[in-house]
Amino acid sequence: MGRVISIANQKGGVGKTTTAINLSACLSEIGQKVLTIDIDPQGNTTSGLGVDKHAVENNVYALLLGENTIEECIIETEIENQSLISSDVNLAGAEIELIGIDEKEYILKKAISKIKDNYDFIIIDCPPSLNMLTVNALTASDTVLVPIQCEYYALEGLSQLIHTIELVQDRLNPDLNIEGVVFTMYDARTNLSLQVVENVKGYLHQNIYKTIIPRNVRLAEAPSHGLPINLYDSKSAGAEAYRELAQEVLHKGEEEWQ
Repeated sequence: MGRVISIANQKGGVGKTTTAINLSACLSEIGQKVLTIDIDPQGNTTSGLGVDKHAVENNVYALLLGENTIEECIIETEIENQSLISSDVNLAGAEIELIGIDEKEYILKKAISKIKDNYDFIIIDCPPSLNMLTVNALTASDTVLVPIQCEYYALEGLSQLIHTIELVQDRLNPDLNIEGVVFTMYDARTNLSLQVVENVKGYLHQNIYKTIIPRNVRLAEAPSHGLPINLYDSKSAGAEAYRELAQEVLHKGEEEWQ
């Protein structure tokens, strides 16, 4: 049965979408069957995986409103082993349209349960806010992976995110766990990056991934070409980092794996 991982942080610009795209692609590269669900109205994960978000009718918006089944919304990407449920800007209005619908927090969970066995991993890219879309994703997930940017305000908002995760655990999804924290945009030349890593480690009693994602020009360029980093520049520092993160995620909980 597939592992469902939400990538969430209500703070924007922390590398959430970059992580969703490249973790998905690097898991696919090592033979894992991956479904990526873009539940962010900006649709950047969709375009970052080479799909024109304006050309897809059966997307996550149609799924949440019950207009299409999940099977009808899954599209194959150009990347081997990689499927996608796309998003577009219409999703921004979904929260209002879902008012009054019974058990609206469980829509995505019910849909995913029908196809969960078909995949090794289902990766959900959440919007940068703690709204009904994020709650739907967390309710549907086994774990949450939290990207944290190595900058001064890194811890700001983190307690709010953890509080939201705890509320979802209490009321909607008691099996939800924090997958771990991954540091992004790390600049080895600055003392600040190192200090942020140490601060977060001291503050958080969570799994923190050994892999740290560097600040990398090639990583920033890749989405504009509609390619994940392992296809855009396979030998770049960004590609190597996301391959290492994919291995860590794949082998999580295996004590003998180093």
